[in-house]
This record gives sequence, C-alpha cells and structure tokens, in this order.
Amino acid sequence: MIKILFICHGNICRSVGAQYIFDEMIRNAHLENEIFCESAATSREEIGNPIYPPMRQALISHGVAIGDHRARQLRRDDYEEYDIIIGMDSENMYYMKHILGDDPEGKIHTLMEYTDTPNELIDDPWYTRDFETAYRLIRKGCSALFDTLRGDHV
Repeated sequence: MIKILFICHGNICRSVGAQYIFDEMIRNAHLENEIFCESAATSREEIGNPIYPPMRQALISHGVAIGDHRARQLRRDDYEEYDIIIGMDSENMYYMKHILGDDPEGKIHTLMEYTDTPNELIDDPWYTRDFETAYRLIRKGCSALFDTLRGDHV
C-alpha cells in the first residue's frame, strides 16, 4: 500500500483539502486497498480543530465529501510511516525538514512538483482569503500526483 501524508501550516485548509480531494480520487478508482492518505500540520496552533469553514465550503461547493477531520501535527516518526510526504509551500517544506530531519529516501515533495508547473506553490488561503484558487491548485496537484501513482505504482 502506498501511504501519502499531505502537510500545511495548520492542517485546517490546504492539507486537509488535499486529503479529501485525494480520498475522492482513490474511492472513484476503487483503490482503497492500494493507496491511503492523511494530513498533518507543521505548527501546533490548530491541533484538534476541524477543517476551516471557508475551505470546507469550497470543497463542498465542488462536491467533495467532508469527513470528521481534526488537525494534528507532523511527527518525526511519520517519515517511516509514509511513502510520500507532500508540502504546499516553501515554509511548509522548511518546517517539514526541521521536524522530520534528513530525507535520505527522497519522500518529501511539494504537491505542484507533479504538475506542468512544478515550481508553483499553493499560497495559504487563511491569509489570501482565496479559497477557490487554493481549491483549483490542490485539485490540479492531486490529479497529477494520482496520475503519477497510477502510472508508476498502482
């Protein structure tokens, strides 16, 4: 089974959005026994909180099923647990490497690395207030990651 962990600052917008979008792709392809994903935060400030309401609304408006999410922080042992660890922006990448340590197995990536715009980052909609753009970029990144996994591993 391929295990993916999506990461953002608080685990209430981008990473949980990616988790729900990717879960939908997994279900639609009937790959629940082959791919698993979760999400986490680099910070501690939102631990235990649900998905942020505007992000929740953006997902629901696009028909994405929402679960009973509670934010959690990334842990050092997540490096061994997951095969791919995906950050959304350069700040996430910095703190992911700080928490996880070295990346000898090349597991740490940005979501947009899998797209035709690999250097693009997904800005935090908590600050930009642009949840629709965040949704579109997360969807694009998740689709490209999913296509990569299906072509390479599944």
